[in-house]
Amino acid sequence: MSNVPGPSVFSGTAPSPESRIHGCLLGGALGDSLGYAVEFDPIEEIRRRFGAAGLRDFAVLDGGTHFSDDTQMTLYTVDGIVEALEWANSGVGADANACVWLAYLRWLDTQGETLPDSAPRPQPRWIDSQEVLRHRRAPGKACLSGLATGEMGTAARPVNPDSKGCGTVMRSAPFGLVPHIPADSVYKLSADAASLTHGHPSARQSAGAFSLIIHALVQGSSLAGAAKAALARVLADGEAAPELRERLEAAVRLAGEAGSGTILNPEDLVGELGEGWVAEEALAVGLYAVLATAPQTQVDGLPDPVEHFKDAIALAINHSGDSDSTGSIAGNILGAYYGTACLPAEWLEALEAPEVIRGMAGQLVAVTTA
Repeated sequence: MSNVPGPSVFSGTAPSPESRIHGCLLGGALGDSLGYAVEFDPIEEIRRRFGAAGLRDFAVLDGGTHFSDDTQMTLYTVDGIVEALEWANSGVGADANACVWLAYLRWLDTQGETLPDSAPRPQPRWIDSQEVLRHRRAPGKACLSGLATGEMGTAARPVNPDSKGCGTVMRSAPFGLVPHIPADSVYKLSADAASLTHGHPSARQSAGAFSLIIHALVQGSSLAGAAKAALARVLADGEAAPELRERLEAAVRLAGEAGSGTILNPEDLVGELGEGWVAEEALAVGLYAVLATAPQTQVDGLPDPVEHFKDAIALAINHSGDSDSTGSIAGNILGAYYGTACLPAEWLEALEAPEVIRGMAGQLVAVTTA
């Protein structure tokens, strides 16, 4: 299998870096928000509430919805990266993982947790003043406990050594949005940041693989090409967790079968790929949803990005599992691929605090495209 990503679908003007950054962060928040409405519901309950096709639109959520800790931590990942790049752009070297760790400690404070005496006291930044991010939205236990140790976890000295929850994957898209760095560096940055809270190899490697997918898309890869490149990286790693290999291989294989019209139903989806509560399952489900719904609807001979986005998010969230994380992963991928062109306008109108997400996207654009 080649490590070279395949060509992009775009025959005309590809999305700008700014559009991809905004698309990735907003798309992830949309998938997270729709999925958060059904995160803890079995598929039978989802069908009872929303019909046989499940939840497919914000319009049916009379009480509205919110984004979860997935979007919160993604935005704090952005903030850590932005701070590291601000230092770099001013000519001062900074430990990128330390900047991300300090950002996560500030996120921990927003969750009402007390920082241990051994932890540093980070200086506040713009993101910390955003009240919408101070709500507790079902944060992952390992994220909380790993940060609460006050120790900066590393791959060699991990906190929560047995934890491989999806809390690493769902926050890692921003590493792939940083331009002008090689794929191996993207993988390492993402895997190192995962080690701050989760020590299991699959948690680190799944986060790295996800960031590689985003990175390849930003570089102009096709969706299938980005998936195959990430899979090839995992297969070539003699230390890769076997469960990650199995799930990614299954996601790519099953998505290929979907091209003949065979898309997994929710029961078979979790049977084949898992419920998404752990890292490799969440990545596999989100990736499968994107690849399996490769659009049939065409606009001027090209795929309709909005319909693809809607179909992929619906597939990613309607199952008995961690619907917000699998939805956010699918949204991140398609936003990075299509840019903002795939985001449904009516969904953006329903999104909680889009100005905060755009604000963080704007900061990342400023330090990466100046």
